Amino acid sequence: MYTLTNPATGDLVEEVPNATDEEIQAAIERVHTGYASWRQRSVAERAKIVSRAAELFAERADELAETMTLEMGKRVNEGRGEIGVVVDIFDYYADNAADLLADEPMSVKGGEAVIVKQPIGALLGVMPWNFPCYQVARFVAPNLVLGNTIVLKHASICPRSAAAIEKVLHDAGVPDDVYVNLFASSRQIPSIIADDRIAGVSLTGSENAGIAVAAEAGKHLKRTVLELGGSDPLLVLDTDDIDETVKATATSRMRNCGQSCNAPKRMIVLADIYDDYVDRLVKHVPDQFVPGDPGDPKVKFGPLSSVSAADEVAGQVAKAVEQGATLRTGGKRVDGPGAFLEPTVLTDVTPEMDAYREEIFGPVIVVYRAADDDEAVAIANDSPFGLGASVWGTDPERNRRVAERIEAGMVYLNSAGGSQADLPFGGIKRSGIGRELGPAGIEEFMNKKAIRL
Repeated sequence: MYTLTNPATGDLVEEVPNATDEEIQAAIERVHTGYASWRQRSVAERAKIVSRAAELFAERADELAETMTLEMGKRVNEGRGEIGVVVDIFDYYADNAADLLADEPMSVKGGEAVIVKQPIGALLGVMPWNFPCYQVARFVAPNLVLGNTIVLKHASICPRSAAAIEKVLHDAGVPDDVYVNLFASSRQIPSIIADDRIAGVSLTGSENAGIAVAAEAGKHLKRTVLELGGSDPLLVLDTDDIDETVKATATSRMRNCGQSCNAPKRMIVLADIYDDYVDRLVKHVPDQFVPGDPGDPKVKFGPLSSVSAADEVAGQVAKAVEQGATLRTGGKRVDGPGAFLEPTVLTDVTPEMDAYREEIFGPVIVVYRAADDDEAVAIANDSPFGLGASVWGTDPERNRRVAERIEAGMVYLNSAGGSQADLPFGGIKRSGIGRELGPAGIEEFMNKKAIRL
């Protein structure tokens, strides 16, 4: 069952039954059949439809933002910002389709060759709740331009976003048999992946979900893209304005109530400014991030996506304190209805504690002290995850040198947790496989066919 419960109030809003096995088979057949004609359309025609989708997302930004607020508690202003990124992604692939899909001539031993870029077939997308529109866009926009077709299973708490996205795409001119929204259950995913009519699968979600999908896809030799968890480090080497650094780094962590895979979850601060940074952070966080109605544009901090999510994060904080960490502020559930949790700062987390290794998917900042750049890098790399990272400091060359030593798929300098349409997004280690966005994002489910002339 797809269940929409308002996380700000705890009220049950809507329930949508799961698709039957027969409906799933029909959906797979639709996108399998639709692929034959969609792939034959010109790149320019597909790009025009994707461009129209960008226009419709922009026109419906308020409606989509309000839906996300209702479903998973995203602040309405953040929802509008998310749709802005969605528009950028669809525009990027529409505007650059001709160049991204152009043939690549090659000189080879004994003659010439050409790389022809073609789609591979019908794809399955399994999407999460934390960015209900953006993460769908990362998968859908490049593959529609390329000529693949899509059946999409959204998160079970986001039925209205799922339906709204499908309507935008169909209204833009995407045929009904090219993009199909499917209210499938998790137990039905293996059979979809196993189906010979499905050529690949993209999942954004938890580490455990990624392991399950990768195992099933590997069993059936299907291409995969997995964007999983992260415990991104944020290294503060020095600063000429510590108040501004505290404000910027805390804001980057608390965005989306801390429920971002590439949010900076571990602040690693050099010893000479560590005490000052922590003192100011502990004062700043409870003052600036006061839980409130996510539908009110003045509110800076909303609920987590569900009561169970809030309980899980509160439990992780309590376990860390029990194991010896220092709770500097927050850490408790807010009295009353809804999935609210106090913004939290932890220090003195050591490698023996669960919080040192695990991802905390909520509004919790863990701060570490490092003696120098070398120790900061060592702490940053001592993690099973490798999604993103950021380095903050006043010396650009020093920042760059440190960034090159960090084990991650993405590193930002003096900013954190970013994403943009033309820049590849993805990680290493247990943070996933493959890339989305940018030129790399259109190649994951592409047949780069070599033709020897």
